[in-house]
Amino acid sequence: MSQRSYVRRAAHAVLDRAGGPLRSVTAVRTERPEVVLTFDDGPEPGSTEAVLDALADAGAKATFFVLLTRVTRYRPLFKAIISEGHEIALHGSDHRRLTGFAARDVHTGLLEARERLSDAAGTKVRWFRPPYGAGLPSTHAAIRMAGLQSALWGRTTWDWKPASQDQRLAKALDGIHSGEIILAHDGHAGRHDLVDDGPAPDVDKGELVRLVIDGLRDKGLSPTSLGEALRGGDPVLSARFVR
Repeated sequence: MSQRSYVRRAAHAVLDRAGGPLRSVTAVRTERPEVVLTFDDGPEPGSTEAVLDALADAGAKATFFVLLTRVTRYRPLFKAIISEGHEIALHGSDHRRLTGFAARDVHTGLLEARERLSDAAGTKVRWFRPPYGAGLPSTHAAIRMAGLQSALWGRTTWDWKPASQDQRLAKALDGIHSGEIILAHDGHAGRHDLVDDGPAPDVDKGELVRLVIDGLRDKGLSPTSLGEALRGGDPVLSARFVR
């Protein structure tokens, strides 16, 4: 089957269920004063514990998009995320950009990854965030064929690049409103994740999470997980393709 035929078949298979197979959740339409807080690239010793402590102190929940390379290496830390009541989602078997693979290979790999992560978490995994947010229409069709929904973001803490805390907070919080999704990280992908993203930036992840939550609450907003936000709202679906 050609790549074009595969995409056409995949799109037709999920169109009725998804209302548009090639779109990602980028926000939540909700009347509740809350935003979605998400963390990528973990778990990672040191950083994940600091993030979990900050969330626990604030009584807040979040969604963790984990890498299977990390889940395998740091199983007790992965279990700590679950035991503290946070939502588990898939970020990939590793951190390689999916746009470098054929859609059929993406589909097959995600089927296996979803099963492995669901078994490890003890619950069905619903959400997938492509590494770097990268995905072509064929990639997103493969994601849906694997029974996953792509979830991206509208805000970021800039914790993946050199910046001051004031700059990070401004990027995450200025003009924020209910239902937005914030991207943060509790890990930094590296060679064990089959990529080279350079050195991790010097940032206290726990302190940053505390500052973000304080800033949200000053605006009358509370952080929550994606699944919890959607219990009181509807997904905002957008076509966003990044190579």
